[in-house]
Amino acid sequence: MARQRGTKRPPFGLPVGIVLTAMPDGRRHTVRTGDGGMVCGRLAGVPSGAAAEEAQAAAAAMPVACARDLHGVGVEVTWDASPEPGSRTGQVTPLAAEPRPGSRSAFGA
Repeated sequence: MARQRGTKRPPFGLPVGIVLTAMPDGRRHTVRTGDGGMVCGRLAGVPSGAAAEEAQAAAAAMPVACARDLHGVGVEVTWDASPEPGSRTGQVTPLAAEPRPGSRSAFGA
């Protein structure tokens, strides 16, 4: 099968999960993708003494922007409670697609 010209695959798959870990020098993140990949790194722009909520918001912005910019999909991150202090996991879930104006629902309304 020949590839279509002008179409380029995103560098990695749609995010499906995220792990945020506190380290002595700051926080690190790992974003899991649907194609089995991982994107890891240091959480930039958030000081090591920042509140957990600030770090979670900054970390959640990454998969949200990736899904939007690379895949054209809206997602939300839901953080799970973690038994380990300083570590959080989150699930990345696609948002329900909004119906286009003038389109009909599955029920004909």
